Amino acid sequence: MSHHIDSYLHPYQKEIKELIKQGYSIRTIVRLLKEKHNLNTSKSTLHEYIEAMKAPNKFQQALSENAFDLPFVIKHGWLKTKEASIFIKNNAEVVSFDEMREDLIEELKEYSPSFKKITRKEIKEPHLFVIDVADLHIGKLADEFDTGDTYNHEIAIQRAMEGLEGLIQKANGFKFDQILFIVGGDCLHVDSKSNTTTSGTPQDVSQKWYRNYLQARDLYIAIIERLLTIADVHIQLNNANHDYHSSFMLVDSIYCWFRKCKNITFNIDMKHRKYYKYGNSLIGTSHGDGGSMDKLPLSMSLEAKEYWSQCKYYYWYLEHIHHKQYYKFLSGKDNQGVSIEFLRSPSGTDSWHAKSQYANNFKAIEAYIHSKEHGQVARLTHLF
Repeated sequence: MSHHIDSYLHPYQKEIKELIKQGYSIRTIVRLLKEKHNLNTSKSTLHEYIEAMKAPNKFQQALSENAFDLPFVIKHGWLKTKEASIFIKNNAEVVSFDEMREDLIEELKEYSPSFKKITRKEIKEPHLFVIDVADLHIGKLADEFDTGDTYNHEIAIQRAMEGLEGLIQKANGFKFDQILFIVGGDCLHVDSKSNTTTSGTPQDVSQKWYRNYLQARDLYIAIIERLLTIADVHIQLNNANHDYHSSFMLVDSIYCWFRKCKNITFNIDMKHRKYYKYGNSLIGTSHGDGGSMDKLPLSMSLEAKEYWSQCKYYYWYLEHIHHKQYYKFLSGKDNQGVSIEFLRSPSGTDSWHAKSQYANNFKAIEAYIHSKEHGQVARLTHLF
């Protein structure tokens, strides 16, 4: 057992054993020790201590006898004895996915969300509310001294909530029976502990990747709970280039949280393009970083052919480029075509974007309102 861990946890060993016997989780024991004894410890440290309380094996004895204390103050080492050959590497700053998963499971158990189905009044002229907090980039760092703009994880979360409420206020007067809410789309700025995108491009960050993930999860839960007060919600994943892996784990966490809610539906597979039908509107969503834009109308007609013939209006809502672009493809001079629109982003201008002369884009979150009969009838923008 580590001398460092034993030095301050050993006086509470009997109490810890009793709490374990009573079935308390590591997370709860950490909280109880803090409340009762003002003892600050982490879940990982307590876990190590509990494991060390068990009968020590030769591996543990060799480490302890040779002063390889945990947490290590050295970066790595190789311990060789008659009975063991052990290579030790210090990963003190690494938070494993298993630890994050344990965190989530414990929170779900403690919160135990049980959602009573919301029965809503019938609406005479219902509409669809399409909301996409595109390219939020939680964790991105922009420094005013470097770029003329300030941005970090706190500003990202503040803008997401402010923009949501702003769009809801601007939509006042419309009655909604459904909300299409897009998750992902570079919500997270990096996808690795090395602070790189999924493909390995280094990024400037304002905090650790795992804190970005946890805050993004809590943000989306808060947004969805707010949207449920308005109408039923359909959640759709747009996987993207900055957070391809993390966004899947994020939306899976959200699914676990709301799995019992009868007023939410999900389309969260890994398909790069997804479709949603509302009345006469066929809506496609994608991040916008893959494939060719001029092929999107054909892709829609082939990939969503069960809806294509049922609709009169066709729309693509894309992200990725952080500024407004709008295209319309005509199938014939007098016929309705396919509209393609890139959404603005609320995220700040980091060093790369400033150097590349992308510093003057409007910062905004956008939403769209669709009528069952007439397609898109309103476009809303909340500027920062």
